[in-house]
Amino acid sequence: MAKRPSLPESRRAGRRAARVTAAAAAGFYPALYLLDQPVMAIYALFAPISFGVLSPVPGSGRRRALTLLRALPAAAVLTALGTALAVATWPAVAGMVFVGFALTFGAACGPRLAGTVPGLQLFYILACFPPYAPDTLPQRLIGLTAGTVLLALGEVLLFPEPAEPSYRVRLADALDLAAHAAGSFAGAGRRKGTDVGLADRLTATGRSLRFSQQPAGARPTGAGRTDRALAQAGSATRRLLDQLAGLTRLAADPADSASRDLLRGIASSCAATADALRGAGSVAGPELIEEMIAQFLAARGAAPNARAAPSRALLLRQSTVLTSAVSAVTVRAAVVLALGGPRPLFGLPRAQFWYAATPTVRLWTLRIFGNLTPRSVVFQNAVRTALGLGLARLVAGSLELTHGFWVLLAVLTLGRTTAGATWSVVRSAAAGTLVGALAAGALLVGAGDATDVYAALLAPVMLLAFTVGPLGGPAWAQGLFTLVVSTAFAQLAPVTWRLAEARIVDVLTGSAVGLLCGVLAWPSGARAEIRRSVGALFRSAAPLVRATVAAAAGEGGVPGPRHGGSAEEVRTAQRRLRIAEAVYAQYRTEFSPRPAGEGPDWLAALNFGSRVLVGAHWLPRTDSMRDLPPAALRWLRAATDEVEAAVVRAAGVPPDGLRVRLTPVPPDVAARTPWSVLPLLTDMEVWFEALATDLEATTGHHPAPAADPADPAVPAHPAHPAHPAVGPPDVSSSDARPPRRAPRGPARRG
Repeated sequence: MAKRPSLPESRRAGRRAARVTAAAAAGFYPALYLLDQPVMAIYALFAPISFGVLSPVPGSGRRRALTLLRALPAAAVLTALGTALAVATWPAVAGMVFVGFALTFGAACGPRLAGTVPGLQLFYILACFPPYAPDTLPQRLIGLTAGTVLLALGEVLLFPEPAEPSYRVRLADALDLAAHAAGSFAGAGRRKGTDVGLADRLTATGRSLRFSQQPAGARPTGAGRTDRALAQAGSATRRLLDQLAGLTRLAADPADSASRDLLRGIASSCAATADALRGAGSVAGPELIEEMIAQFLAARGAAPNARAAPSRALLLRQSTVLTSAVSAVTVRAAVVLALGGPRPLFGLPRAQFWYAATPTVRLWTLRIFGNLTPRSVVFQNAVRTALGLGLARLVAGSLELTHGFWVLLAVLTLGRTTAGATWSVVRSAAAGTLVGALAAGALLVGAGDATDVYAALLAPVMLLAFTVGPLGGPAWAQGLFTLVVSTAFAQLAPVTWRLAEARIVDVLTGSAVGLLCGVLAWPSGARAEIRRSVGALFRSAAPLVRATVAAAAGEGGVPGPRHGGSAEEVRTAQRRLRIAEAVYAQYRTEFSPRPAGEGPDWLAALNFGSRVLVGAHWLPRTDSMRDLPPAALRWLRAATDEVEAAVVRAAGVPPDGLRVRLTPVPPDVAARTPWSVLPLLTDMEVWFEALATDLEATTGHHPAPAADPADPAVPAHPAHPAHPAVGPPDVSSSDARPPRRAPRGPARRG
């Protein structure tokens, strides 16, 4: 049963229904009763329904109107194509398969098209059915244009939707909070737990930046550079907020001036970046914050005093501050790219900003061809939709069903990405259609040929159907839409109660076709695919963990473009992460029988992949890692073995979950490690723990909150959450760990 809609949802549905009804009535009645053009009237009626109900366009009223007008030429082309291919069943079927695949695949690759795709498909469906009447094409195009323009005017003039904050504005607000938090942490003497409210606000703000929490029209999910950069900036901001929230659980050392200075730099960088996103000023590159990181690295290599080594609590806090600073660098660099700044960004790993200097055409080519694989749910959905619509057109044409386009409309509106979800929707839709057909039959029998009755009922029935249908679910939508089409077609030609019978037959036929395709074509949707793609991602990422550690310890080359085998491993992991992200995006749209919070956390898997990929490209900070004593090297190798083995086990997503308990740096090893290297060893430990926590969350094991690292009796856990509660990140959207070589500022950028 659909959940009860909220008052704002009901109001939005009512406003949308009023606009669609007004546009449909304003086009249908004059075309039919003043111009005596029934073909024109049909298209004037269905144009607002297609764009306003079947595929409601997101955004403000003005933006919706512009989107509709931009989609009008494509709708006209599809109408003309359908009119030409209606000459026979097989050409119409071939055209339906092509149109269904191209539009569905294109919508997934270019998300801004998604809002209009179902409506565009409907125009081909309407035109490709008999009778073959190419001479009516002008009337069809006039009706289509009139209905679309009337709906566009309604979007602007009749209860227009208010403009929603853009993703840039939401991102700027989050960065303002990050600047406030970093500035407050820079105050000396802050103790653990003194600002729980701030930690909650940071966490909640990070969650609010999930793509799933954003309106469909506000998500930067396009293939172009700007959208990629904004998505990366959002992901890095979510991580930054989580890292700052983690600082509230760590005690500050009044003598730790290095951390305070770096926190002030983070606050300044976040505030300036937020202003730039709002258009209040230009944003420079991250050179300044990189210089501050370099100063921090130089300062923290020294012990607090001449007699004692830095405490473990201090080292953990400094490592968390450092990872927060690296996140701020990523945010700043990504915003520079989003606002059209210089590219490429020299000195930063190419894997993190691989798209910076890539031509736009190449970016689109990568997205399109990257999804042309049976392992891509984008490809699967396009094939499933194309086959379903093509088969429905073949069945309707071969059986010469009355109003056969209703068969395709049922496939278009009732098809889902899983067989179970399709069956659930089909059952509800069939029941609703039956009830609606009974009501329509009674109306047709009672009113007979009284056209005035149908004309008077059409507008109020549309208003009711388009208000209640989207809120009430498939049963209400199909039942009320049956009344709409019955009252509309009763005005076009004399009808009997058999029109309601034809509606039932057509909807049931379309439901059967849709269900058959759902069973035969990838019936599990993204649920089986995400498990497979995450396993492939983990298997490709496991070797990179060892390669990164080897580079940090001076035992091997840095994995990247200059090292053949490692470069291929990185490219493979990047490709598998992109596929996993696409699968996860669909997975989030599918109904899950599990209660929220149970089962695998696939988002943690994506974060793990991002963390490993970016970590694999950071160069060692300093050559002093070569000074690690043998005991420290043994610990580092043992921890690497543990993490790599855990990654391999996690690739199978064990049903009982995965517990990873890494051995912390032994106190005696820390005591024998030079002070200049000990912080770097701590960074590696924090990175290992973060990876382990991602693995545990992925497999469904959610560890308890981190222990107090200041308590020597309890093994310390990294201060920051291992993964942000966010939407699917890009390949470069996570900061795996701090750069291991001190940035050299502008000179490093060549």
